[in-house]
Amino acid sequence: MSAEYLVNGSVAVITLNNPPVNGLGLATRAAAVDGIKRALADDAVKAIVITGAGKAFSGGADIKEFNSPKALAEPSLATLIATAEGSSKPVVAAIHSVCMGGGLELALGCHYRVALPGAQIALPEVKLGLLPGAGGTQRLPRVLGLEMALNMIVSGTPVLSEKLAKTALFDEVFAADADLLTAAVAFAGKIADARPLPKVRERTVDYPNHEAFLQFSRNTVKAMSGPFPAPLKCVETVAASVTMKFDDGIKFERECFLGLMQTTESKALRHAFFAERVASKVPDVPADTPTRAIKRAAVIGAGTMGGGIAMNFVNAGIPVILLETKQEALDKGLATIRKNYENTMKKGKLTQDKFDQRLALISGTLSYEEIGQADIVVEAVFEDMGVKETVFRKLDEVMKPGAILASNTSTLDLNQIANFTRRPEDVVGTHFFSPANVMKLLEIVRGAKTGKDVLATTLALSKKLKKTGVVSGVCDGFIGNRMIEQYSRQAGFLLEEGCLPEQVDKAVEKFGFAMGPFRMGDLAGNDIGWYIRKRRYVESPQISYSKTADLLCELGRFGQKTGAGWYDYKAGDRKAYPSELVNAMIVQHSADLGVARRKVSDQEIVERLVFSMVNEAALILEEGIAMRASDIDMVYLTGYGFPLFRGGPMFYADTVGLPNVLAAIEQYAKGHHGEAWQAAPLLVKLASEGKSFNG
Repeated sequence: MSAEYLVNGSVAVITLNNPPVNGLGLATRAAAVDGIKRALADDAVKAIVITGAGKAFSGGADIKEFNSPKALAEPSLATLIATAEGSSKPVVAAIHSVCMGGGLELALGCHYRVALPGAQIALPEVKLGLLPGAGGTQRLPRVLGLEMALNMIVSGTPVLSEKLAKTALFDEVFAADADLLTAAVAFAGKIADARPLPKVRERTVDYPNHEAFLQFSRNTVKAMSGPFPAPLKCVETVAASVTMKFDDGIKFERECFLGLMQTTESKALRHAFFAERVASKVPDVPADTPTRAIKRAAVIGAGTMGGGIAMNFVNAGIPVILLETKQEALDKGLATIRKNYENTMKKGKLTQDKFDQRLALISGTLSYEEIGQADIVVEAVFEDMGVKETVFRKLDEVMKPGAILASNTSTLDLNQIANFTRRPEDVVGTHFFSPANVMKLLEIVRGAKTGKDVLATTLALSKKLKKTGVVSGVCDGFIGNRMIEQYSRQAGFLLEEGCLPEQVDKAVEKFGFAMGPFRMGDLAGNDIGWYIRKRRYVESPQISYSKTADLLCELGRFGQKTGAGWYDYKAGDRKAYPSELVNAMIVQHSADLGVARRKVSDQEIVERLVFSMVNEAALILEEGIAMRASDIDMVYLTGYGFPLFRGGPMFYADTVGLPNVLAAIEQYAKGHHGEAWQAAPLLVKLASEGKSFNG
């Protein structure tokens, strides 16, 4: 059922019913239009109330129909709004809980609007690279005023209904304990005979010296919106509410909306929106899979990573106990957590009460026996299989039956780790990204024997921790680090061929990455990559690497933590300064290899770094390590700073065109270290068939 119709006395009530947020899909729109027509044909009906069932008035467009022909099929949202607005009987929108996007545009098309407090009111289309396309940019300024409406539309941020109670958006905001439907029907009865019927379109936007305000807004928004065109288009369409007649403004809004729909930036944002929602869906783990209760957690290791992981649990209201081997390390870890929360409190983002509550949820211990009753334990110790073995054998001894044993390993074989226990079905990988209390990504590694209930529980936990959980199979480096290794390899080869760190970083940052590979290495610690490479030299001697990074580490230049890495750093200053010593070392290394240095274009730098990741990702897909190309995009958008406006590496490759990506790879295969460029069979197949990764 998409909308229910009933008559309450002389008032017809149309209830949108399309769970979970009453999205305005085709069936819902059609049922609502039919309901209005039915009410108009009934002489006993004097007024109409439109409301929403369940937990929303309406969240706007039905995301299940997004990008499909149904989204534009008749009756369209514009037709539904015109039907409500053109009704000869008053139409009242009774709003509660959520009224966003097309839902708010529908309400603005009604003659009257009443609401309960606490309803979230928003036009969030800008977050998908769009603007409100059914009159929102023209009607909202007419009820809220130019400035408030512009701020809401450009930011997409929800505002609570009670904060808008004194504006022309609402005719009445009822008491919090009121029964919305009863109150709305009573309101409709009172205004049933009032004429003429008020229409938002007939109001004017009065703002003295609006030209100056709009120009200031253009300048501000342009400076803040970066590569995204939608925010500035929002300003232009809102400006039309002042400078154009209503019908002309609606026409202009529609043209701008359709234009934005075709932009790569909007397509990238919409791709990311859907990718995030589908990432938690695992084909063989149904939504109704039973989950285990997570009421208490433990973390092994109180270092930077362990402390950050502990904060995640605490922020979600889950008590956590930190385990360390030495009191000094434990004290240091707990002190760091306290300091982090103190800094958050100083910024006004945490109250004293919340600060006290969170610290009360954390305790520390040096004894494994004290963590035995935790529902989940996350190991965050040094990335070494011998160390992991010691920890997991001990956890197998002390943890209660049914406890989830999770490893924060970023590269090691989870199946081997699971086999250190007598309960491999309870073992799962939870690869947090640093800083763990900030980064959104949680790479959930599914071992060969990981229980379905354990996977379902970990996915549910990721949402509770406000993380984007992406499931990976077991391989060296999983999804993210396996791909970044190819990116780092190419960065090293580029140094041998003619680049210096600053050129590579600048090219990648211009492309949109938050940080280039060498600045990233300095931040993370170059010794981490060095440790992994030394393992690779033994395990995979057939894979070639540039030795430049090894030479850097041999000088003790591990990055910001040592005050020197690929760049020089000054005390108390995180800015990266090009290092004459390092640059001279790079040039000398090329000479020692007999490689004639050449001028390398920024385009080549970006293509080699990004396409090397794409090629590896194609192998990851083919091997079933990742379930979907969009999962790989989510890993990179939420964990590695890939530019959001490009939609992730796989979406970007689709945008460039897979035949073009393949042609570039085949060209680079003829150059220096060409063996690193063997095209993945899946990439070759899709390119030859004219298909895409996300098709």
